[in-house]
Amino acid sequence: MSAPDVCAVALSGNRIALVPARSGHAPAADDSRVLPLEEGLALMARLESEDAPRWVCWSAAAALWPAVRAGLALRRVWDLAEAHRLLVGGWEATPQLVWAAAHGLPRSGLPQAPSGDLFDLVATTGDQPGPDDVTTPAGYLRPDADTDEWLGGDGHLAAYAQAALGCQLAQTGRLQQVSPRGISCATSESAASLLCLELERDGLPIDRAAATDLIAEAAGPRPESDADEREIRRVRDQRVLRHAPGHEDTDLRNPAHVRELLASAGVHVPNTRKWVLEPYRATHPLVAALLDWRRDERIATTYGYHWLDRHVGADDRLRGAWSACDGAAGRMTAQNGLHNLPAPLRPAVAAAPGHAFVRADLGQIEPRVLAVVSADAEFAAATRADDLYLPVAGQLGVERPTAKIAVLAAMYGQRSGAAGEALRRLERAYPVAMGFLDRAYAAGLAGRPVRTFGGRLIRLDAALPPGVDLSDRGRIDSARGRFARNAVIQGAAAELFKAWAATVRATTADLGAQIVLCLHDELLVHVPEGAAEEVAARVEQALVDSARRWSGTDAVRFVADTSVIHRWSEAKG
Repeated sequence: MSAPDVCAVALSGNRIALVPARSGHAPAADDSRVLPLEEGLALMARLESEDAPRWVCWSAAAALWPAVRAGLALRRVWDLAEAHRLLVGGWEATPQLVWAAAHGLPRSGLPQAPSGDLFDLVATTGDQPGPDDVTTPAGYLRPDADTDEWLGGDGHLAAYAQAALGCQLAQTGRLQQVSPRGISCATSESAASLLCLELERDGLPIDRAAATDLIAEAAGPRPESDADEREIRRVRDQRVLRHAPGHEDTDLRNPAHVRELLASAGVHVPNTRKWVLEPYRATHPLVAALLDWRRDERIATTYGYHWLDRHVGADDRLRGAWSACDGAAGRMTAQNGLHNLPAPLRPAVAAAPGHAFVRADLGQIEPRVLAVVSADAEFAAATRADDLYLPVAGQLGVERPTAKIAVLAAMYGQRSGAAGEALRRLERAYPVAMGFLDRAYAAGLAGRPVRTFGGRLIRLDAALPPGVDLSDRGRIDSARGRFARNAVIQGAAAELFKAWAATVRATTADLGAQIVLCLHDELLVHVPEGAAEEVAARVEQALVDSARRWSGTDAVRFVADTSVIHRWSEAKG
């Protein structure tokens, strides 16, 4: 097998196809291998050690999970599904869709697998591929190309892997057309998809005893029977209802009943959301008790003993599936509480003995990203400060809190209220940045798609934030405008974050570092205690390097709050 710089991978059952090639060249037929999985993984390990090729696959989740599970530290990946999501937006990324988009074929022409019906057979005559062809006469990927039935033959599996190489070449050409940063963004997205598999494999370290104690504090002792569970729930409810004599039968899980309960105490609110109730916390003990009950109820019902038993393994690691893209602006997501663990449980996230966490949280990431994507030199100058809101406040002639509200309002589309006048000053002081946001808003208003800094397509003909009244057309359009205004920032921030995470992964592996959590703008890295300070320094340098590559400039400064801790709850903020 010649020394490749790319190598396609495809799996079917316990067989693996490896098709090496030089970038931009067709693979040599005699270099393809279809091997039993164990032998194939050994060959992958050798190729990774000797040549470090870029592993091309229809999706990392489908093709690389056995390699990751076996502990292979793959350095470079091209995930066709993630590159497709970047190119065309949304989440759906079957191999057939990926192939069609990369080759400029209309989705409407996608062939359907024959069902066996006589009329179906007649209708599809001439459109179906030959038994050994990976593509149809019209140039589409065959509809059953990714099924175990068709991939049962070694030649078919090798052809499917080889098609991935052709698809990658076509994708790179299209990415170059949509954005000068498209290819580099696709490599970061692909690295993130590989990192997602490692995050799922490795899990988040949990102090089980501490978690049990914290759950008990919120939810009560572990119930021994259904009756016991009902009694614990009744006692938890009574902590609220004792503040409302005569309303002991109120169902605290029914928002309408809760509004009536609050009204009986003189607290009249339009709804019972936390942000609505919080200002009333000190006005009546019922409100404070209700807010505390909600916190405890969430732990009891979602993050209680069942959650602990089901998702924290025997090795005291919390595991869940990860995704590199949410299908909207491109943020990473995770299951089983990894992305929304309640703050009261954070003390249970603890480094293993002899280890520590390096925790790094990007500071003021959205306005700094705005400075990059808008190419506003004046706004970029403000990012040189540790706290960019101070120079912005000076420029606007307002206090720092007002400047912060104005900047956030500009990115989230809030035009009224206390920030109104400061926002008008912001538009005069930074017309380039504000003009960029206004153009995104106009696109959203019209339902036109937008692209992020890295080239991700965000389709706005259907995208809507939750809670929008679908009967009000004007409100729908306005909501889309606000969504677009923020999505071009959130999406770009997600691209930078993944580039940073990929760089941290690559530059700290030799120290035994292991990324165990990616939470929006925050990284948690599990490291041997003796290497913690060096890893922290490399995490900071990785931000400088990845931000420069991502933005193409040194004009905008990015900062992170980086610290060495042993429990997640020790982190500031």
